[in-house]
Amino acid sequence: MDATTKKALLLLKSLIFHYHGLDDEEREMLEQTASKMQAADEMEWANKFIAEDYLSAFERSREFLSKVFSKMSEFERIKHLMEVWEETHKKGYVTEMETTAILTLSKDWHVEKQFLEMVKD
Repeated sequence: MDATTKKALLLLKSLIFHYHGLDDEEREMLEQTASKMQAADEMEWANKFIAEDYLSAFERSREFLSKVFSKMSEFERIKHLMEVWEETHKKGYVTEMETTAILTLSKDWHVEKQFLEMVKD
């Protein structure tokens, strides 16, 4: 996996987790993902991207994420959205803002219908 893809995957997960304030459990999940992907530099990049302007981070990220994810197969796009969806559930709750963000990205990436079908099952 190249550095740009690692950045996109970590930014995706980090954005969703930051919606209500990154808690210790979410921080640990992000660190585990970065470690598994051997992507410490990419995680640092994602953190800086969000910290640059926390309030606009999601909107600023949409273009970058769409460019990276549009090169992936439909299966891969859905797989990565589902991974984030499932990790948000591991902490015991999913906020409306997190759900809205994931749904917005699924629409951006042209997999909204398929993603919703998977979530319903």
